[in-house]
Amino acid sequence: MEPSTTIALILVFIGAVSGFVVATYALGYATLAPGRVTFHRVLGAIALYLNIGLMFGAIYRMIWYFIPSSLTNIPGDAGWPAYGQILYFSFVTLTSTGFGDIVPVHPVIRMLVNVEAIIGQLYPATLLARLITLELRGARRRS
Repeated sequence: MEPSTTIALILVFIGAVSGFVVATYALGYATLAPGRVTFHRVLGAIALYLNIGLMFGAIYRMIWYFIPSSLTNIPGDAGWPAYGQILYFSFVTLTSTGFGDIVPVHPVIRMLVNVEAIIGQLYPATLLARLITLELRGARRRS
């Protein structure tokens, strides 16, 4: 692969991950900010959770693209089937399902998998606590 192509791919991956980080911040701010608990806030919380899985999927794909042996059982080409398998792996990790059909081998991906699994466990608990707190505060102010 030519150096200019490699640099372009790195920039594309960094741009995608940056977009996910910005979207995660915006969704997190809108979801967890003070105010009433509405249907839109709940949808924002779901979108935030899905966005976290997509963001980690993009990071895994970037690492896998440059280090193909970093994940096992991923198709050899860099097309959509491989990305679909990587997204599947990301959401299996986020939800802590852990089927074991795709295994992280590279130390960096193993570290990120642990971070994603911890976020996947803490986010729903933190979100539920925050939404209940917001609703109780709102009920107290209305009465």
